[in-house]
Amino acid sequence: MSERVSVAKTVSGDAYDIVIESDFGKLAEEIAKLPVKGRKCLIVTDSNVGPLYLQEVSDAITPIFDSVYAMQIPAGEENKNLDTVRTVLVKLISAHFDRKDFILALGGGVVGDLAGFASSVYLRGIKFIQVPTTLLAQTDSSIGGKTGVDFDAYKNMVGAFHQPSLVYMNTSVLKTLSGRDFASGMGEILKHGLIRDEGYYSWLVNNFNEITDREPEVLEHMIAGSCEIKAAVVEEDPTEQGVRAILNFGHTLGHAIERYMNFSFTHGECVALGSVAAAWISYKRGNLSDMEFYEIRDMFVPFGLPITLPDDADAKKILEISKSDKKMDGKKVKFILLKEPGKAVIDTTVTEDEMLDALQQLIITEN
Repeated sequence: MSERVSVAKTVSGDAYDIVIESDFGKLAEEIAKLPVKGRKCLIVTDSNVGPLYLQEVSDAITPIFDSVYAMQIPAGEENKNLDTVRTVLVKLISAHFDRKDFILALGGGVVGDLAGFASSVYLRGIKFIQVPTTLLAQTDSSIGGKTGVDFDAYKNMVGAFHQPSLVYMNTSVLKTLSGRDFASGMGEILKHGLIRDEGYYSWLVNNFNEITDREPEVLEHMIAGSCEIKAAVVEEDPTEQGVRAILNFGHTLGHAIERYMNFSFTHGECVALGSVAAAWISYKRGNLSDMEFYEIRDMFVPFGLPITLPDDADAKKILEISKSDKKMDGKKVKFILLKEPGKAVIDTTVTEDEMLDALQQLIITEN
């Protein structure tokens, strides 16, 4: 079984495919559809993924490129910075890459964001291919062309829109993910259903046993559905001038929680917490019923995601951190709320008191 989702409209006007397979068997075939003859390719991976898949991917694509290079960066969010980008650029320069050559990002969101950003700035933009190896990257960060790195304590503060030429997903790599990393991906997947497709969200809830058991066909269907939702939003608004902002549901407070916890929580865990907070504000405004709010909140739990913060968390400090988020619009925060399950809206009237109340609800562990 395989799936294909096409992103028909990007900021550059070029379309690209999201290919979902159960192995790397068709990777070379799919890449060969691009203008790769006589070109060079640099595979960027990290110290977690490289030992597992670098050799297999390198062997697969070597016959279709003129030459293939590889570099392995240290794993971890703390390495997603301009210093690491510099090492990638030095490698590209030393190997005499030109504008028609390629970067291939093999790894999770850190590798994809960083390699994508390097490809966006090298010679004002060269082509790149995403081969995401985590559930989070497969269903979120590899799609839509957002690239970037962290700057000091600020997440994704430096970046660019730069669309991939191809996204190739091998679902079999998900077998090697830890339970926590798998759950992290579910944070974004559940978000996609909540903001855009109540039917897809209900399917996730009804199939949580098969999903958490990682049944291959169920995973392919789930990933394809999540990709279709994100691709549809990206096509409507490639550079986040309008509707694409709904993809930030759970992220305004989620990113602040991520920084407050010094990245000890995964991104998906923070998105889940931020989603619960956003759902709480939606509920308090009368958009969600009691039953809808508590079902949304409690359904993160079976997928291994948190719905509370540690008892000693400081809601006021988290709120203060949120004010430096890049999603601020002037002095107003661009907050994403739910009008109803499956339908998100952009709101610039959310007050600090509402956000503080929502954060405090996360700290009350008996909820």
